[in-house]
Amino acid sequence: MRTPETTKPYLRLPPWLRVKIPCNRTYSATRELVRDLDLHTVCQSAKCPNMFECFSEHTATFLIMGDTCTRNCAFCNIESGDLKPLSPDEPARLAEAAERLNLKHVVVTSVTRDDLEDGGASHFAATIRAIRERLPKATVEVLIPDFQGDERALNRVLEAGPDVVNHNVETPPTHYGTVRPQADYAQSLELLKRVKRAGGVAKSGLMVGLGETDDEVRGVIDDLADAGCDIVTIGQYMRPSMAHPAVERYVHPEVFDQYARYGEGRGVRHMYAAPLVRSSYNAALFAGVRAER
Repeated sequence: MRTPETTKPYLRLPPWLRVKIPCNRTYSATRELVRDLDLHTVCQSAKCPNMFECFSEHTATFLIMGDTCTRNCAFCNIESGDLKPLSPDEPARLAEAAERLNLKHVVVTSVTRDDLEDGGASHFAATIRAIRERLPKATVEVLIPDFQGDERALNRVLEAGPDVVNHNVETPPTHYGTVRPQADYAQSLELLKRVKRAGGVAKSGLMVGLGETDDEVRGVIDDLADAGCDIVTIGQYMRPSMAHPAVERYVHPEVFDQYARYGEGRGVRHMYAAPLVRSSYNAALFAGVRAER
Protein backbone atom coordinates (compact mmCIF):
# COMPACT_ATOMS: atom_id res chain seq x y z
CA MET A 1 0.00 0.00 0.00
CA ARG A 2 1.46 3.31 -1.08
CA THR A 3 1.12 6.43 1.05
CA PRO A 4 1.18 10.00 -0.28
CA GLU A 5 4.53 11.75 -0.34
CA THR A 6 4.19 15.33 0.89
CA THR A 7 7.71 16.42 1.80
CA LYS A 8 8.87 17.53 -1.67
CA PRO A 9 7.75 20.61 -3.61
CA TYR A 10 5.38 20.17 -6.51
CA LEU A 11 6.97 20.70 -9.93
CA ARG A 12 4.73 22.31 -12.53
CA LEU A 13 4.28 20.20 -15.66
CA PRO A 14 6.35 21.72 -18.49
CA PRO A 15 4.67 22.49 -21.84
CA TRP A 16 6.37 19.63 -23.69
CA LEU A 17 4.56 17.11 -21.45
CA ARG A 18 1.07 18.49 -21.87
CA VAL A 19 -0.75 15.87 -23.89
CA LYS A 20 -3.82 16.50 -26.01
CA ILE A 21 -6.52 13.95 -25.30
CA PRO A 22 -8.27 12.88 -28.49
CA CYS A 23 -11.40 10.82 -28.06
CA ASN A 24 -12.71 9.49 -31.34
CA ARG A 25 -14.54 6.41 -32.55
CA THR A 26 -11.32 4.48 -33.08
CA TYR A 27 -10.26 5.12 -29.49
CA SER A 28 -13.63 3.92 -28.21
CA ALA A 29 -13.58 0.86 -30.48
CA THR A 30 -10.13 -0.18 -29.26
CA ARG A 31 -11.15 0.23 -25.63
CA GLU A 32 -14.35 -1.75 -26.18
CA LEU A 33 -12.51 -4.56 -27.98
CA VAL A 34 -10.08 -4.94 -25.07
CA ARG A 35 -12.99 -4.97 -22.63
CA ASP A 36 -15.12 -7.40 -24.65
CA LEU A 37 -12.28 -9.94 -24.88
CA ASP A 38 -11.57 -9.54 -21.15
CA LEU A 39 -7.98 -8.41 -21.69
CA HIS A 40 -5.72 -5.99 -19.86
CA THR A 41 -3.44 -3.37 -21.38
CA VAL A 42 -0.45 -1.71 -19.79
CA CYS A 43 -1.77 1.47 -21.40
CA GLN A 44 -4.70 1.50 -18.98
CA SER A 45 -3.17 -0.22 -15.96
CA ALA A 46 -0.03 1.96 -15.92
CA LYS A 47 -1.87 5.18 -16.85
CA CYS A 48 0.36 5.72 -19.88
CA PRO A 49 0.16 9.31 -21.17
CA ASN A 50 0.18 7.99 -24.74
CA MET A 51 -2.89 5.77 -24.31
CA PHE A 52 -5.31 8.09 -26.10
CA GLU A 53 -2.97 8.47 -29.06
CA CYS A 54 -2.29 4.74 -29.34
CA PHE A 55 -5.90 3.61 -28.87
CA SER A 56 -6.93 6.19 -31.46
CA GLU A 57 -4.49 4.58 -33.89
CA HIS A 58 -5.98 1.15 -33.20
CA THR A 59 -3.02 -0.20 -31.25
CA ALA A 60 -2.38 -1.27 -27.66
CA THR A 61 0.21 -3.03 -25.54
CA PHE A 62 -1.31 -6.13 -23.98
CA LEU A 63 -0.73 -6.99 -20.32
CA ILE A 64 -0.93 -10.72 -19.57
CA MET A 65 -1.20 -12.80 -16.39
CA GLY A 66 -3.62 -10.43 -14.70
CA ASP A 67 -3.37 -6.85 -13.51
CA THR A 68 -1.92 -7.55 -10.04
CA CYS A 69 1.83 -7.78 -9.45
CA THR A 70 3.93 -9.65 -6.89
CA ARG A 71 6.27 -6.66 -6.70
CA ASN A 72 5.69 -3.07 -5.70
CA CYS A 73 8.05 -0.85 -7.69
CA ALA A 74 7.78 2.74 -6.53
CA PHE A 75 7.15 4.27 -9.96
CA CYS A 76 4.48 1.83 -11.16
CA ASN A 77 0.73 2.28 -11.07
CA ILE A 78 0.02 -1.47 -11.22
CA GLU A 79 -1.01 -2.65 -7.77
CA SER A 80 0.27 -5.60 -5.78
CA GLY A 81 -2.22 -7.78 -3.95
CA ASP A 82 -4.25 -10.96 -4.29
CA LEU A 83 -3.23 -12.97 -7.34
CA LYS A 84 -5.51 -14.94 -9.63
CA PRO A 85 -4.71 -18.19 -11.45
CA LEU A 86 -3.59 -17.82 -15.05
CA SER A 87 -6.31 -18.01 -17.66
CA PRO A 88 -5.41 -20.77 -20.15
CA ASP A 89 -7.41 -19.15 -22.95
CA GLU A 90 -5.82 -15.71 -22.53
CA PRO A 91 -3.25 -16.31 -25.32
CA ALA A 92 -6.04 -17.15 -27.78
CA ARG A 93 -8.11 -14.11 -26.74
CA LEU A 94 -5.09 -11.84 -27.09
CA ALA A 95 -4.28 -13.24 -30.52
CA GLU A 96 -7.88 -12.62 -31.59
CA ALA A 97 -7.63 -9.02 -30.44
CA ALA A 98 -4.38 -8.53 -32.35
CA GLU A 99 -5.99 -9.95 -35.48
CA ARG A 100 -9.10 -7.80 -35.15
CA LEU A 101 -6.91 -4.72 -34.66
CA ASN A 102 -4.93 -5.79 -37.75
CA LEU A 103 -1.66 -5.29 -35.89
CA LYS A 104 1.55 -5.61 -37.85
CA HIS A 105 3.65 -5.50 -34.67
CA VAL A 106 2.24 -7.00 -31.48
CA VAL A 107 3.67 -5.97 -28.11
CA VAL A 108 3.00 -8.12 -25.05
CA THR A 109 4.09 -7.42 -21.50
CA SER A 110 3.06 -8.75 -18.10
CA VAL A 111 2.88 -8.14 -14.43
CA THR A 112 5.65 -9.85 -12.48
CA ARG A 113 4.49 -13.21 -11.13
CA ASP A 114 7.15 -14.45 -8.73
CA ASP A 115 4.54 -16.85 -7.34
CA LEU A 116 4.69 -19.00 -10.49
CA GLU A 117 7.29 -21.73 -10.92
CA ASP A 118 8.68 -20.27 -14.13
CA GLY A 119 7.55 -16.68 -13.53
CA GLY A 120 5.00 -17.03 -16.31
CA ALA A 121 7.53 -17.83 -19.04
CA SER A 122 5.39 -20.70 -20.38
CA HIS A 123 2.40 -18.33 -20.60
CA PHE A 124 4.51 -15.86 -22.58
CA ALA A 125 5.55 -18.68 -24.93
CA ALA A 126 1.96 -19.79 -25.41
CA THR A 127 0.95 -16.21 -26.20
CA ILE A 128 3.70 -15.84 -28.81
CA ARG A 129 2.65 -19.10 -30.47
CA ALA A 130 -1.03 -18.06 -30.49
CA ILE A 131 -0.15 -14.76 -32.18
CA ARG A 132 1.99 -16.57 -34.76
CA GLU A 133 -0.94 -18.85 -35.57
CA ARG A 134 -3.42 -16.00 -36.09
CA LEU A 135 -1.00 -13.44 -37.57
CA PRO A 136 1.89 -15.29 -39.20
CA LYS A 137 3.22 -12.13 -40.88
CA ALA A 138 3.21 -9.96 -37.74
CA THR A 139 6.31 -9.30 -35.69
CA VAL A 140 6.10 -9.97 -31.95
CA GLU A 141 7.79 -8.06 -29.15
CA VAL A 142 7.71 -9.19 -25.53
CA LEU A 143 8.53 -7.04 -22.52
CA ILE A 144 9.41 -9.60 -19.88
CA PRO A 145 10.18 -9.61 -16.15
CA ASP A 146 13.52 -10.91 -14.85
CA PHE A 147 12.18 -14.40 -13.99
CA GLN A 148 14.37 -14.08 -10.86
CA GLY A 149 17.40 -14.89 -12.99
CA ASP A 150 16.09 -18.30 -14.10
CA GLU A 151 17.79 -18.99 -17.43
CA ARG A 152 15.51 -21.95 -18.17
CA ALA A 153 12.48 -19.68 -17.92
CA LEU A 154 14.05 -17.17 -20.29
CA ASN A 155 14.85 -19.96 -22.74
CA ARG A 156 11.18 -20.98 -22.81
CA VAL A 157 10.35 -17.51 -24.07
CA LEU A 158 13.22 -17.44 -26.55
CA GLU A 159 12.29 -20.85 -27.98
CA ALA A 160 8.89 -19.44 -28.97
CA GLY A 161 10.72 -17.06 -31.32
CA PRO A 162 9.83 -13.45 -30.42
CA ASP A 163 11.27 -10.86 -32.77
CA VAL A 164 12.27 -8.47 -29.97
CA VAL A 165 12.88 -9.22 -26.29
CA ASN A 166 12.58 -6.19 -24.03
CA HIS A 167 13.52 -6.04 -20.37
CA ASN A 168 13.77 -2.65 -18.72
CA VAL A 169 16.43 -1.71 -16.19
CA GLU A 170 14.27 1.36 -15.37
CA THR A 171 16.80 3.40 -13.33
CA PRO A 172 20.51 3.51 -12.40
CA PRO A 173 21.63 0.84 -9.90
CA THR A 174 22.20 3.29 -7.05
CA HIS A 175 18.44 3.99 -7.03
CA TYR A 176 17.22 0.38 -6.97
CA GLY A 177 16.79 0.44 -3.20
CA THR A 178 14.04 3.04 -3.43
CA VAL A 179 12.74 2.56 -6.98
CA ARG A 180 13.01 -1.22 -7.60
CA PRO A 181 13.75 -2.83 -4.22
CA GLN A 182 12.78 -6.35 -5.33
CA ALA A 183 14.89 -6.28 -8.50
CA ASP A 184 18.60 -6.66 -9.19
CA TYR A 185 20.40 -4.48 -11.75
CA ALA A 186 23.18 -7.00 -12.48
CA GLN A 187 20.57 -9.73 -12.96
CA SER A 188 18.71 -7.60 -15.48
CA LEU A 189 21.90 -6.93 -17.44
CA GLU A 190 22.65 -10.65 -17.45
CA LEU A 191 19.20 -11.39 -18.88
CA LEU A 192 19.88 -8.98 -21.76
CA LYS A 193 23.26 -10.59 -22.39
CA ARG A 194 21.62 -14.01 -22.53
CA VAL A 195 19.15 -12.73 -25.12
CA LYS A 196 22.07 -11.58 -27.24
CA ARG A 197 24.02 -14.82 -26.78
CA ALA A 198 20.94 -16.67 -28.02
CA GLY A 199 20.93 -14.54 -31.18
CA GLY A 200 17.96 -12.38 -30.24
CA VAL A 201 17.20 -8.68 -30.53
CA ALA A 202 17.63 -7.14 -27.07
CA LYS A 203 15.83 -3.99 -25.96
CA SER A 204 15.83 -2.11 -22.67
CA GLY A 205 14.81 1.22 -21.24
CA LEU A 206 14.88 3.58 -18.32
CA MET A 207 13.11 6.60 -16.89
CA VAL A 208 14.52 9.92 -15.77
CA GLY A 209 13.18 12.18 -13.08
CA LEU A 210 13.54 9.89 -10.06
CA GLY A 211 16.66 11.49 -8.59
CA GLU A 212 19.30 10.24 -11.02
CA THR A 213 21.98 12.46 -12.55
CA ASP A 214 22.88 12.75 -16.23
CA ASP A 215 26.18 11.02 -15.49
CA GLU A 216 24.25 8.10 -14.01
CA VAL A 217 22.04 7.94 -17.11
CA ARG A 218 25.12 7.79 -19.31
CA GLY A 219 26.46 5.04 -17.05
CA VAL A 220 23.32 2.97 -17.67
CA ILE A 221 23.64 3.56 -21.41
CA ASP A 222 27.24 2.32 -21.16
CA ASP A 223 26.08 -0.83 -19.40
CA LEU A 224 23.32 -1.49 -21.93
CA ALA A 225 25.73 -0.95 -24.82
CA ASP A 226 28.18 -3.38 -23.23
CA ALA A 227 25.35 -5.90 -22.79
CA GLY A 228 24.72 -5.70 -26.54
CA CYS A 229 21.34 -3.96 -26.50
CA ASP A 230 20.07 -3.21 -29.98
CA ILE A 231 17.36 -0.76 -28.84
CA VAL A 232 17.31 1.57 -25.83
CA THR A 233 14.39 3.78 -24.83
CA ILE A 234 14.53 6.70 -22.38
CA GLY A 235 11.51 8.66 -21.19
CA GLN A 236 10.35 11.02 -18.47
CA TYR A 237 8.93 9.60 -15.24
CA MET A 238 5.48 11.05 -14.63
CA ARG A 239 3.86 10.56 -11.25
CA PRO A 240 0.77 8.32 -11.66
CA SER A 241 -0.77 9.57 -8.39
CA MET A 242 0.00 11.54 -5.25
CA ALA A 243 0.81 8.23 -3.55
CA HIS A 244 3.80 7.72 -5.85
CA PRO A 245 7.25 9.33 -5.53
CA ALA A 246 7.38 12.97 -6.54
CA VAL A 247 9.10 13.93 -9.79
CA GLU A 248 12.59 15.17 -8.92
CA ARG A 249 13.16 16.94 -12.24
CA TYR A 250 11.65 17.38 -15.68
CA VAL A 251 14.34 16.76 -18.26
CA HIS A 252 14.38 19.10 -21.25
CA PRO A 253 13.90 17.57 -24.73
CA GLU A 254 17.38 18.78 -25.73
CA VAL A 255 18.88 16.64 -22.96
CA PHE A 256 17.02 13.61 -24.30
CA ASP A 257 18.62 14.33 -27.66
CA GLN A 258 22.00 14.33 -25.92
CA TYR A 259 21.23 10.94 -24.37
CA ALA A 260 20.38 9.58 -27.81
CA ARG A 261 23.57 10.89 -29.39
CA TYR A 262 25.62 9.47 -26.53
CA GLY A 263 24.05 6.03 -26.93
CA GLU A 264 24.59 6.05 -30.67
CA GLY A 265 28.22 6.95 -30.05
CA ARG A 266 28.50 3.95 -27.74
CA GLY A 267 27.25 1.68 -30.49
CA VAL A 268 23.57 1.24 -29.58
CA ARG A 269 21.90 0.70 -32.93
CA HIS A 270 18.60 2.42 -32.12
CA MET A 271 18.20 5.06 -29.42
CA TYR A 272 14.69 6.38 -28.81
CA ALA A 273 14.80 9.14 -26.21
CA ALA A 274 12.18 11.84 -25.63
CA PRO A 275 9.97 12.98 -22.75
CA LEU A 276 6.92 10.90 -23.73
CA VAL A 277 8.80 7.82 -24.88
CA ARG A 278 7.75 4.59 -23.18
CA SER A 279 8.97 1.04 -23.73
CA SER A 280 6.27 0.11 -26.20
CA TYR A 281 5.49 3.55 -27.61
CA ASN A 282 5.94 3.45 -31.40
CA ALA A 283 7.58 0.06 -30.98
CA ALA A 284 6.74 -0.78 -34.58
CA LEU A 285 9.43 1.69 -35.67
CA PHE A 286 11.96 -0.99 -34.77
CA ALA A 287 9.95 -4.03 -35.82
CA GLY A 288 12.37 -4.78 -38.65
CA VAL A 289 15.49 -4.83 -36.49
CA ARG A 290 17.43 -8.04 -36.87
CA ALA A 291 20.01 -9.41 -34.50
CA GLU A 292 23.64 -8.98 -35.41
CA ARG A 293 25.31 -12.34 -35.84
